[in-house]
Amino acid sequence: MKTELWWERDDLYYNDNNELVFANQNIEQFARQLGTPLFVHSAARILSNITRVEQALQSTGLESRVFYALKANRFAPLLTFIKAATGCGIDACAPAEVRHALSCGFAPSDISYTGTSVSNADLDFLTGIHGLKLNCDGLSMIRRVGERAPGREIGLRINPAMGTGYGSNELLRYSGEKPTKFGIYASELDEAIELAAQYDLTITRIHFHTGCGYLNDQLESWEEVLKTSLAMIRKIPSLSAVNLGGGLGVPLTRHDSELDLGQWAGVIRRVFGTTGYEIHVEPGTYIAKDAGLLILEANTVETKSGKLFVGVNNGFNLTMEPVHYQLPAEPVMCRLPDSQKKTFAPENMRPTTFVGNINEALDVMYDDLPFPAVEEGSLLALINAGAYTTSMSSNHCMRGEYLECLLLDGIELRK
Repeated sequence: MKTELWWERDDLYYNDNNELVFANQNIEQFARQLGTPLFVHSAARILSNITRVEQALQSTGLESRVFYALKANRFAPLLTFIKAATGCGIDACAPAEVRHALSCGFAPSDISYTGTSVSNADLDFLTGIHGLKLNCDGLSMIRRVGERAPGREIGLRINPAMGTGYGSNELLRYSGEKPTKFGIYASELDEAIELAAQYDLTITRIHFHTGCGYLNDQLESWEEVLKTSLAMIRKIPSLSAVNLGGGLGVPLTRHDSELDLGQWAGVIRRVFGTTGYEIHVEPGTYIAKDAGLLILEANTVETKSGKLFVGVNNGFNLTMEPVHYQLPAEPVMCRLPDSQKKTFAPENMRPTTFVGNINEALDVMYDDLPFPAVEEGSLLALINAGAYTTSMSSNHCMRGEYLECLLLDGIELRK
Protein backbone atom coordinates (compact mmCIF):
# COMPACT_ATOMS: atom_id res chain seq x y z
CA MET A 1 0.00 0.00 0.00
CA LYS A 2 1.33 3.44 -1.01
CA THR A 3 0.94 6.68 0.88
CA GLU A 4 0.16 9.94 -0.84
CA LEU A 5 3.35 11.96 -1.28
CA TRP A 6 2.67 15.54 -2.35
CA TRP A 7 5.52 15.69 -4.86
CA GLU A 8 4.87 12.39 -6.69
CA ARG A 9 3.70 12.54 -10.30
CA ASP A 10 3.83 10.39 -13.45
CA ASP A 11 7.57 10.96 -14.00
CA LEU A 12 8.68 11.15 -10.34
CA TYR A 13 7.66 8.36 -7.98
CA TYR A 14 8.66 5.29 -5.99
CA ASN A 15 8.40 2.03 -7.94
CA ASP A 16 7.24 -1.31 -6.55
CA ASN A 17 10.75 -1.89 -5.18
CA ASN A 18 10.54 1.40 -3.22
CA GLU A 19 13.18 3.00 -5.47
CA LEU A 20 12.94 6.59 -6.65
CA VAL A 21 12.28 6.86 -10.39
CA PHE A 22 12.68 10.12 -12.32
CA ALA A 23 12.33 10.47 -16.08
CA ASN A 24 12.28 6.66 -16.39
CA GLN A 25 15.62 6.45 -14.60
CA ASN A 26 16.32 4.55 -11.38
CA ILE A 27 17.96 7.39 -9.51
CA GLU A 28 19.73 5.25 -6.89
CA GLN A 29 21.45 3.13 -9.53
CA PHE A 30 22.21 6.10 -11.77
CA ALA A 31 23.82 8.14 -9.00
CA ARG A 32 25.84 5.16 -7.71
CA GLN A 33 27.35 4.84 -11.18
CA LEU A 34 28.20 8.51 -11.67
CA GLY A 35 28.81 9.78 -8.14
CA THR A 36 27.47 12.74 -6.21
CA PRO A 37 26.67 15.62 -6.02
CA LEU A 38 24.72 14.93 -9.21
CA PHE A 39 22.17 17.18 -10.90
CA VAL A 40 19.72 15.29 -13.11
CA HIS A 41 17.38 17.17 -15.45
CA SER A 42 14.47 15.80 -17.48
CA ALA A 43 14.11 17.07 -21.03
CA ALA A 44 10.60 15.63 -21.19
CA ARG A 45 9.50 17.58 -18.10
CA ILE A 46 11.01 20.80 -19.47
CA LEU A 47 9.12 20.30 -22.72
CA SER A 48 5.82 19.63 -20.97
CA ASN A 49 6.27 22.68 -18.75
CA ILE A 50 6.89 24.94 -21.75
CA THR A 51 3.98 23.40 -23.64
CA ARG A 52 1.55 24.05 -20.79
CA VAL A 53 2.53 27.73 -20.64
CA GLU A 54 2.26 28.08 -24.42
CA GLN A 55 -1.18 26.47 -24.47
CA ALA A 56 -2.38 28.68 -21.63
CA LEU A 57 -1.23 31.78 -23.52
CA GLN A 58 -2.96 30.60 -26.68
CA SER A 59 -6.23 30.48 -24.75
CA THR A 60 -6.06 34.27 -24.27
CA GLY A 61 -6.65 34.83 -27.98
CA LEU A 62 -3.58 37.10 -28.14
CA GLU A 63 -0.37 36.57 -30.05
CA SER A 64 2.26 35.39 -27.60
CA ARG A 65 5.71 33.97 -27.07
CA VAL A 66 7.59 32.34 -24.19
CA PHE A 67 11.17 33.40 -23.42
CA TYR A 68 13.02 31.03 -21.08
CA ALA A 69 14.87 32.88 -18.28
CA LEU A 70 18.41 31.69 -18.88
CA LYS A 71 19.61 32.75 -15.44
CA ALA A 72 17.50 29.94 -13.94
CA ASN A 73 19.69 27.23 -15.52
CA ARG A 74 22.27 27.79 -18.26
CA PHE A 75 23.30 24.13 -18.77
CA ALA A 76 24.18 24.06 -22.48
CA PRO A 77 22.49 20.73 -23.34
CA LEU A 78 19.30 22.01 -21.71
CA LEU A 79 19.42 25.20 -23.80
CA THR A 80 20.16 23.40 -27.07
CA PHE A 81 17.26 21.05 -26.33
CA ILE A 82 14.90 23.99 -25.77
CA LYS A 83 16.03 25.54 -29.04
CA ALA A 84 15.64 22.28 -30.99
CA ALA A 85 12.34 21.13 -29.49
CA THR A 86 10.34 24.34 -28.90
CA GLY A 87 9.65 27.81 -30.22
CA CYS A 88 10.85 29.29 -26.96
CA GLY A 89 13.13 32.32 -26.94
CA ILE A 90 15.62 33.42 -24.29
CA ASP A 91 15.39 36.04 -21.56
CA ALA A 92 18.94 37.26 -20.88
CA CYS A 93 20.18 39.73 -18.27
CA ALA A 94 23.93 39.93 -18.99
CA PRO A 95 26.09 40.13 -22.15
CA ALA A 96 27.66 36.75 -21.34
CA GLU A 97 24.18 35.23 -21.26
CA VAL A 98 23.54 36.66 -24.74
CA ARG A 99 26.77 35.13 -26.00
CA HIS A 100 25.88 31.81 -24.39
CA ALA A 101 22.41 31.78 -25.95
CA LEU A 102 23.88 32.56 -29.37
CA SER A 103 26.37 29.71 -28.97
CA CYS A 104 23.46 27.34 -28.19
CA GLY A 105 21.74 28.14 -31.47
CA PHE A 106 19.40 31.02 -30.64
CA ALA A 107 19.23 33.92 -33.10
CA PRO A 108 19.50 37.52 -31.86
CA SER A 109 15.78 37.98 -32.58
CA ASP A 110 15.09 35.07 -30.19
CA ILE A 111 16.71 36.93 -27.29
CA SER A 112 15.11 39.52 -25.03
CA TYR A 113 17.66 41.42 -22.96
CA THR A 114 16.62 43.11 -19.71
CA GLY A 115 19.50 44.07 -17.43
CA THR A 116 20.20 46.53 -14.65
CA SER A 117 23.24 48.67 -13.79
CA VAL A 118 24.33 48.18 -17.39
CA SER A 119 27.84 49.44 -18.12
CA ASN A 120 29.07 51.29 -21.20
CA ALA A 121 31.04 48.19 -22.21
CA ASP A 122 27.84 46.16 -21.90
CA LEU A 123 26.01 48.60 -24.15
CA ASP A 124 28.80 48.64 -26.72
CA PHE A 125 28.29 44.90 -27.08
CA LEU A 126 24.50 44.85 -26.86
CA THR A 127 23.84 47.62 -29.37
CA GLY A 128 26.11 45.80 -31.81
CA ILE A 129 23.85 42.70 -31.86
CA HIS A 130 21.41 43.37 -34.70
CA GLY A 131 17.91 42.13 -33.94
CA LEU A 132 18.39 41.76 -30.17
CA LYS A 133 15.30 42.82 -28.20
CA LEU A 134 16.88 45.41 -25.90
CA ASN A 135 14.85 46.67 -22.94
CA CYS A 136 16.04 49.80 -21.15
CA ASP A 137 15.94 49.78 -17.35
CA GLY A 138 16.16 53.52 -16.73
CA LEU A 139 16.79 57.00 -18.05
CA SER A 140 20.57 56.59 -18.07
CA MET A 141 20.34 53.48 -20.20
CA ILE A 142 17.94 55.14 -22.67
CA ARG A 143 20.36 58.05 -23.10
CA ARG A 144 23.41 55.84 -23.55
CA VAL A 145 21.61 53.52 -26.00
CA GLY A 146 20.52 56.58 -27.96
CA GLU A 147 24.08 57.88 -28.11
CA ARG A 148 25.27 54.55 -29.52
CA ALA A 149 22.36 53.52 -31.71
CA PRO A 150 20.03 56.45 -32.53
CA GLY A 151 16.97 55.47 -34.52
CA ARG A 152 16.70 51.88 -33.25
CA GLU A 153 13.74 50.30 -31.50
CA ILE A 154 13.82 49.63 -27.77
CA GLY A 155 11.70 48.33 -24.94
CA LEU A 156 11.18 50.01 -21.59
CA ARG A 157 11.20 48.22 -18.28
CA ILE A 158 8.66 49.83 -16.01
CA ASN A 159 8.13 49.53 -12.27
CA PRO A 160 4.47 49.64 -11.20
CA ALA A 161 5.46 50.00 -7.53
CA MET A 162 3.57 46.81 -6.74
CA GLY A 163 4.84 43.26 -6.39
CA THR A 164 3.94 39.69 -5.63
CA GLY A 165 5.79 36.43 -5.10
CA TYR A 166 5.87 33.11 -3.26
CA GLY A 167 3.75 33.39 -0.13
CA SER A 168 4.49 36.55 1.81
CA ASN A 169 8.22 36.42 1.06
CA GLU A 170 9.37 40.02 0.58
CA LEU A 171 12.75 38.80 -0.66
CA LEU A 172 11.09 37.65 -3.90
CA ARG A 173 9.41 40.94 -4.76
CA TYR A 174 11.12 43.10 -7.37
CA SER A 175 8.85 46.08 -6.79
CA GLY A 176 6.57 47.42 -4.10
CA GLU A 177 6.20 50.35 -1.73
CA LYS A 178 9.95 50.47 -1.11
CA PRO A 179 11.80 51.89 -4.15
CA THR A 180 14.00 49.35 -5.95
CA LYS A 181 16.66 49.63 -8.63
CA PHE A 182 14.45 48.04 -11.28
CA GLY A 183 12.65 49.84 -14.07
CA ILE A 184 11.06 53.21 -14.72
CA TYR A 185 8.45 54.46 -12.25
CA ALA A 186 5.27 56.28 -13.30
CA SER A 187 6.79 59.56 -12.11
CA GLU A 188 9.66 59.19 -14.63
CA LEU A 189 7.73 57.69 -17.55
CA ASP A 190 7.02 60.96 -19.40
CA GLU A 191 10.69 61.91 -19.16
CA ALA A 192 11.66 58.47 -20.48
CA ILE A 193 9.34 58.86 -23.46
CA GLU A 194 10.73 62.33 -24.23
CA LEU A 195 14.32 61.11 -23.89
CA ALA A 196 13.69 58.25 -26.31
CA ALA A 197 12.20 60.71 -28.80
CA GLN A 198 15.32 62.91 -28.61
CA TYR A 199 17.34 60.00 -30.03
CA ASP A 200 14.61 58.84 -32.42
CA LEU A 201 14.24 55.63 -30.44
CA THR A 202 10.94 53.85 -31.07
CA ILE A 203 9.44 52.20 -27.99
CA THR A 204 7.85 48.97 -29.22
CA ARG A 205 7.79 46.95 -25.99
CA ILE A 206 7.02 47.38 -22.32
CA HIS A 207 8.54 44.97 -19.81
CA PHE A 208 7.86 44.49 -16.12
CA HIS A 209 8.74 41.74 -13.65
CA THR A 210 7.45 42.19 -10.14
CA GLY A 211 8.20 39.00 -8.22
CA CYS A 212 9.06 35.31 -8.20
CA GLY A 213 7.30 32.09 -7.34
CA TYR A 214 3.68 33.22 -7.22
CA LEU A 215 0.95 30.58 -7.04
CA ASN A 216 -2.86 30.66 -7.04
CA ASP A 217 -3.18 32.65 -3.81
CA GLN A 218 -1.15 35.47 -5.38
CA LEU A 219 -3.07 35.71 -8.68
CA GLU A 220 -5.38 38.40 -7.33
CA SER A 221 -2.46 40.65 -6.41
CA TRP A 222 -0.76 39.83 -9.71
CA GLU A 223 -3.89 41.01 -11.54
CA GLU A 224 -3.66 44.32 -9.70
CA VAL A 225 -0.04 44.60 -10.86
CA LEU A 226 -1.15 44.10 -14.46
CA LYS A 227 -3.94 46.66 -14.17
CA THR A 228 -1.60 49.27 -12.70
CA SER A 229 0.97 48.57 -15.41
CA LEU A 230 -1.64 48.92 -18.15
CA ALA A 231 -2.32 52.51 -17.07
CA MET A 232 1.38 53.26 -17.70
CA ILE A 233 1.49 51.23 -20.90
CA ARG A 234 -1.35 53.21 -22.51
CA LYS A 235 0.84 56.33 -22.55
CA ILE A 236 2.94 54.81 -25.35
CA PRO A 237 1.07 54.56 -28.69
CA SER A 238 3.94 52.87 -30.56
CA LEU A 239 3.79 49.66 -28.50
CA SER A 240 3.26 46.27 -30.14
CA ALA A 241 4.25 43.89 -27.31
CA VAL A 242 4.01 43.68 -23.53
CA ASN A 243 6.40 41.46 -21.60
CA LEU A 244 4.88 40.33 -18.30
CA GLY A 245 8.18 38.98 -16.99
CA GLY A 246 8.36 35.64 -15.21
CA GLY A 247 7.58 34.65 -11.65
CA LEU A 248 5.31 31.65 -12.22
CA GLY A 249 5.94 29.31 -9.31
CA VAL A 250 5.85 25.61 -8.52
CA PRO A 251 4.79 23.90 -5.26
CA LEU A 252 7.67 23.76 -2.79
CA THR A 253 5.92 22.10 0.16
CA ARG A 254 2.89 19.90 0.81
CA HIS A 255 0.96 23.03 1.69
CA ASP A 256 1.28 24.51 -1.82
CA SER A 257 -1.11 23.94 -4.72
CA GLU A 258 -0.03 23.77 -8.35
CA LEU A 259 -0.44 27.04 -10.24
CA ASP A 260 -3.70 26.96 -12.22
CA LEU A 261 -2.60 28.15 -15.65
CA GLY A 262 -6.20 28.49 -16.74
CA GLN A 263 -6.77 31.09 -14.00
CA TRP A 264 -3.41 32.68 -14.81
CA ALA A 265 -4.34 33.02 -18.48
CA GLY A 266 -7.74 34.37 -17.42
CA VAL A 267 -6.02 37.24 -15.64
CA ILE A 268 -4.08 38.10 -18.80
CA ARG A 269 -7.24 37.89 -20.91
CA ARG A 270 -9.22 40.17 -18.57
CA VAL A 271 -6.52 42.85 -18.47
CA PHE A 272 -5.05 42.70 -21.98
CA GLY A 273 -7.62 40.81 -24.04
CA THR A 274 -8.88 43.83 -26.00
CA THR A 275 -5.56 45.65 -26.36
CA GLY A 276 -4.17 43.72 -29.33
CA TYR A 277 -0.69 43.59 -27.79
CA GLU A 278 1.50 40.55 -28.30
CA ILE A 279 2.13 39.02 -24.87
CA HIS A 280 5.57 37.80 -23.83
CA VAL A 281 6.41 35.92 -20.63
CA GLU A 282 9.78 34.89 -19.18
CA PRO A 283 9.43 31.87 -16.87
CA GLY A 284 12.54 30.23 -15.50
CA THR A 285 11.40 28.55 -12.29
CA TYR A 286 8.23 27.14 -13.88
CA ILE A 287 10.15 25.63 -16.79
CA ALA A 288 13.21 24.20 -15.08
CA LYS A 289 12.77 23.97 -11.31
CA ASP A 290 10.68 20.80 -10.99
CA ALA A 291 12.51 19.28 -13.97
CA GLY A 292 15.65 18.69 -11.92
CA LEU A 293 16.90 16.74 -8.91
CA LEU A 294 20.12 17.06 -6.94
CA ILE A 295 21.37 13.68 -5.70
CA LEU A 296 23.44 13.75 -2.51
CA GLU A 297 25.02 11.33 -0.07
CA ALA A 298 24.17 11.46 3.61
CA ASN A 299 27.58 11.27 5.24
CA THR A 300 26.80 12.28 8.84
CA VAL A 301 23.80 11.35 10.98
CA GLU A 302 24.10 12.62 14.52
CA THR A 303 22.08 14.04 17.40
CA LYS A 304 23.55 17.15 19.02
CA SER A 305 21.99 18.66 22.13
CA GLY A 306 18.78 16.77 21.38
CA LYS A 307 18.54 17.90 17.73
CA LEU A 308 18.92 15.38 14.89
CA PHE A 309 21.20 16.50 12.05
CA VAL A 310 21.78 14.85 8.68
CA GLY A 311 24.87 16.17 6.92
CA VAL A 312 25.25 15.79 3.14
CA ASN A 313 28.01 16.34 0.56
CA ASN A 314 26.56 19.63 -0.65
CA GLY A 315 26.15 23.10 0.78
CA PHE A 316 24.64 26.47 0.10
CA ASN A 317 27.25 26.96 -2.59
CA LEU A 318 25.16 24.60 -4.76
CA THR A 319 21.72 25.16 -3.26
CA MET A 320 21.60 28.85 -2.46
CA GLU A 321 17.85 29.45 -2.27
CA PRO A 322 17.26 28.25 1.33
CA VAL A 323 19.86 30.76 2.54
CA HIS A 324 19.44 33.50 -0.05
CA TYR A 325 15.63 33.54 -0.35
CA GLN A 326 14.59 31.46 2.68
CA LEU A 327 12.89 28.98 0.36
CA PRO A 328 12.49 25.29 1.26
CA ALA A 329 14.65 22.66 -0.48
CA GLU A 330 13.00 19.40 0.44
CA PRO A 331 14.97 16.12 0.36
CA VAL A 332 13.47 12.70 -0.38
CA MET A 333 14.98 9.23 -0.07
CA CYS A 334 16.34 7.58 -3.19
CA ARG A 335 15.50 4.16 -1.74
CA LEU A 336 13.00 3.49 1.03
CA PRO A 337 14.02 1.08 3.80
CA ASP A 338 10.54 -0.48 3.82
CA SER A 339 7.14 -0.01 2.22
CA GLN A 340 5.84 3.53 1.94
CA LYS A 341 3.20 2.79 4.56
CA LYS A 342 5.78 1.69 7.13
CA THR A 343 8.48 4.18 6.16
CA PHE A 344 6.18 7.18 6.48
CA ALA A 345 4.14 5.97 9.43
CA PRO A 346 3.87 8.79 12.01
CA GLU A 347 5.77 6.80 14.64
CA ASN A 348 8.75 6.49 12.27
CA MET A 349 8.97 10.20 11.46
CA ARG A 350 11.27 12.47 13.45
CA PRO A 351 12.14 16.17 13.08
CA THR A 352 15.36 16.18 11.05
CA THR A 353 17.58 19.09 10.13
CA PHE A 354 19.47 18.75 6.85
CA VAL A 355 22.77 20.60 6.70
CA GLY A 356 25.63 20.90 4.25
CA ASN A 357 29.41 20.75 4.22
CA ILE A 358 30.10 24.49 4.09
CA ASN A 359 31.79 25.75 7.25
CA GLU A 360 29.21 28.43 8.03
CA ALA A 361 26.29 28.43 10.46
CA LEU A 362 23.68 29.36 7.85
CA ASP A 363 24.38 26.25 5.75
CA VAL A 364 21.00 24.68 6.50
CA MET A 365 18.77 23.25 3.77
CA TYR A 366 15.76 22.30 5.88
CA ASP A 367 15.17 22.71 9.61
CA ASP A 368 13.15 20.13 11.55
CA LEU A 369 11.54 18.39 8.58
CA PRO A 370 9.53 15.33 9.68
CA PHE A 371 11.52 12.52 8.05
CA PRO A 372 12.17 8.76 8.34
CA ALA A 373 15.46 7.50 9.76
CA VAL A 374 18.44 8.18 7.49
CA GLU A 375 21.51 5.96 7.39
CA GLU A 376 25.00 7.21 6.67
CA GLY A 377 25.96 6.38 3.10
CA SER A 378 22.39 6.47 1.81
CA LEU A 379 21.40 8.72 -1.07
CA LEU A 380 18.94 11.59 -0.92
CA ALA A 381 17.44 13.68 -3.70
CA LEU A 382 16.58 17.36 -3.38
CA ILE A 383 13.44 17.92 -5.44
CA ASN A 384 12.86 21.18 -7.31
CA ALA A 385 16.58 21.50 -7.94
CA GLY A 386 16.43 22.34 -11.66
CA ALA A 387 16.54 26.13 -11.34
CA TYR A 388 18.65 28.63 -9.42
CA THR A 389 21.07 25.97 -8.21
CA THR A 390 23.98 25.43 -10.60
CA SER A 391 23.45 28.88 -12.12
CA MET A 392 24.00 30.46 -8.68
CA SER A 393 26.72 28.07 -7.55
CA SER A 394 30.15 29.00 -6.25
CA ASN A 395 33.35 27.31 -5.20
CA HIS A 396 33.04 28.52 -1.61
CA CYS A 397 35.22 26.38 0.68
CA MET A 398 36.41 24.78 -2.60
CA ARG A 399 33.28 22.58 -2.52
CA GLY A 400 32.01 23.58 -5.94
CA GLU A 401 32.40 20.32 -7.87
CA TYR A 402 29.33 18.54 -9.24
CA LEU A 403 28.16 16.53 -12.23
CA GLU A 404 25.18 17.59 -14.33
CA CYS A 405 23.15 15.47 -16.76
CA LEU A 406 20.18 15.95 -19.07
CA LEU A 407 18.05 12.85 -19.57
CA LEU A 408 16.81 12.79 -23.15
CA ASP A 409 15.37 9.58 -24.63
CA GLY A 410 17.79 7.48 -22.64
CA ILE A 411 20.85 9.53 -23.67
CA GLU A 412 22.78 11.31 -20.91
CA LEU A 413 24.47 14.51 -22.03
CA ARG A 414 27.06 15.31 -19.38
CA LYS A 415 28.88 18.44 -18.31
